[in-house]
Amino acid sequence: MSLRVVVADDQELVRSGFSMILDAQPDIEVVAEAGDGAEAVAAVERHAPDVLLLDIRMPVMDGLEAARRVCAGSACKVVMLTTFDLDEYVYEALYAGASGFLLKDVRRDDLVHAVRVVAAGDSLLAPAVTRRLVADLVRRRRARAAEEVTPGRLDVLTAREVEVLRMLARGLTNAEIATTLFVSEHTVKTHVSNVLSKLGLRDRVQAVICAYETGLVTPGS
Repeated sequence: MSLRVVVADDQELVRSGFSMILDAQPDIEVVAEAGDGAEAVAAVERHAPDVLLLDIRMPVMDGLEAARRVCAGSACKVVMLTTFDLDEYVYEALYAGASGFLLKDVRRDDLVHAVRVVAAGDSLLAPAVTRRLVADLVRRRRARAAEEVTPGRLDVLTAREVEVLRMLARGLTNAEIATTLFVSEHTVKTHVSNVLSKLGLRDRVQAVICAYETGLVTPGS
């Protein structure tokens, strides 16, 4: 079964270019394009895609508000598109539930890989720029989040689940975590699923943010 994708960008050339690249893949189908945030939300409601590629800066409704609505109202994974590697809106998008972001000058293969990874339930945490965003996000939000998120929040996790969360926050993949802990990848996936469920988190991106906010890891550690 093909992965269903909606591409939303107010620049037609960017939108059509991404669509052509993705549609050329045997396992990916672009089911709709959108030129603004409102159209993107409507397209998700109409077509129920697996992934939404969503530009941050768009008319009518910006990508941030569109991401909030899509993440709150569907199982569709959202990947934000930006021309800036330190766009303020990216921080808000991660909190809204986006599974990561791509720069618009992303390479063809990386774009395709990103769609597949996010559709599979993973998130775009590998690029150095994403780790920098997460660290900066925490520095900016920690004071305000302190009243809502405390280290005690992690008390619901087992010692092994805390260990897995710490490794997630440091950017390790499931395979790397499995090698480090001498367990199978299936076991790691179970631990990750338990962490997300117990902490009420949508995906690995939010798990990483939680790890930073609770002090389990610190920027640069």
